[in-house]
Amino acid sequence: MDHLQTISRLKGFMCHQLLILIILLSRIQDSVSLERHIGLSRKISTTELATPPTSGTFYPIEISPSVIPHFPVQNESSSPLYPNFPPTYEPVLTGKCPVNFSAVSDILTKTASDCSVVLAPLVGNVICCPQFNSLVHIFQGFYSSSSDKLVVQNAVAGDCFSDIVSILVSRGANGTIPALCSVKSSNLTGGSCPVNDVTTFEKTVNTSKLLDACGSIDPLKECCRPVCQPAIAEAALRISGGQLGINENKDVLPQSNNHVDVLNDCKGVVYSYISRKLSSDDANTAFRILSSCKVNKVCPLELKQPTEVINACRNVAAPSPFCCSSLNSYILGIQKQMLITNKQAIICAALFGSMLRKGGVMANVYELCDVDLKDFSLQAYGQQEAGCLLRSQPADVVFDNATGLSFTCDLTDNIGAPWPSSSSMQSLSLCAPEMSLPALPTSENMKNLGSRRIRSEKFMPIISFFAFSALLLC
Repeated sequence: MDHLQTISRLKGFMCHQLLILIILLSRIQDSVSLERHIGLSRKISTTELATPPTSGTFYPIEISPSVIPHFPVQNESSSPLYPNFPPTYEPVLTGKCPVNFSAVSDILTKTASDCSVVLAPLVGNVICCPQFNSLVHIFQGFYSSSSDKLVVQNAVAGDCFSDIVSILVSRGANGTIPALCSVKSSNLTGGSCPVNDVTTFEKTVNTSKLLDACGSIDPLKECCRPVCQPAIAEAALRISGGQLGINENKDVLPQSNNHVDVLNDCKGVVYSYISRKLSSDDANTAFRILSSCKVNKVCPLELKQPTEVINACRNVAAPSPFCCSSLNSYILGIQKQMLITNKQAIICAALFGSMLRKGGVMANVYELCDVDLKDFSLQAYGQQEAGCLLRSQPADVVFDNATGLSFTCDLTDNIGAPWPSSSSMQSLSLCAPEMSLPALPTSENMKNLGSRRIRSEKFMPIISFFAFSALLLC
């Protein structure tokens, strides 16, 4: 009998020790996982760059207090982005715009979020203005949906435009959006386009072809192998009544500034027709894709003549503290301008590099001074290693009461900025079959990192096995 009691006590003691071991193993796994996460978040050297571009939430931006509006709201916690989110309120409208704005409330809210008070100047080029322009096109089509017209009447265009801005501001948007995005009330009227009614439009334009091309746009193909853009250009050309030419790339060739104005006004009418035929969400998606194709063709940054950088780096062939210090100082000024996309960063890097090459800087100072693509965009917390490049595809700002305003970074890795092969920008193409983001160098270090990751992921099933075994024994 005593022998059986001894075995029972021993068995209980062994189970107790085994459970303690399992708990210790789980804690070790948590610490390994945390260490791996922290390790990956550090800025690694160029010999360890191998992780592909990832997406992640961009954390709050450090903004000078002088540009931060203060909106005291009692009993509300401060947003991580700036002290207090501006409160929403009921706007005072003119009462002269014959539109039920509640029918387009969702698109107004999205636009207000994308053009928030503080963020609008920082994301105006890639998020706010594309969304605001889309709203204008959609409103133009919605306004005329109950009539044969495709434009807003001149008599009420100013009032309707004022009401749109008032509603946006009442929902937290920046009141300078019209000036920031160069949009006026005349954009709603069709301007000088000779066709502004549905009947004439459908008689003049192959609407089936237009809607087939723009009803469902492939965001991965449209910018390089466009389908909708030439369809819009062709429709605008037809209703403009002008004898403008189209080249082999299906780009409209205007003959004078007047033709340019007419053609642009007629494009607005075409957008209005498309927005009448599509749902607001589908139209907004289409218009945002078309805008992304446009904004990703140019560098939106203001690049001043880099005289000091040229003087410091003209004759370097190896890493030079004097050269790199001058280069970093110049780039620090760029980083205070705005958030840009990954494609814009490639163009900006190439443009700045071509400016340096024209000044006589032949060495790849990007490589010598460890300049990355994300260094050309706005930095978080004022830290150079916390840069964010937005997606080249349309993105939106998201507001959450817990996390504040946020958006998704497409590229946060340390991918080296591409150094141009010549001082000319003509050779740069983001649509060539071989063109992509710069290749990520591989190293044995990353192979080891991958091994550690695999072992860590396999660790949890082992712990689970021990836990299951302990339960059986106990």
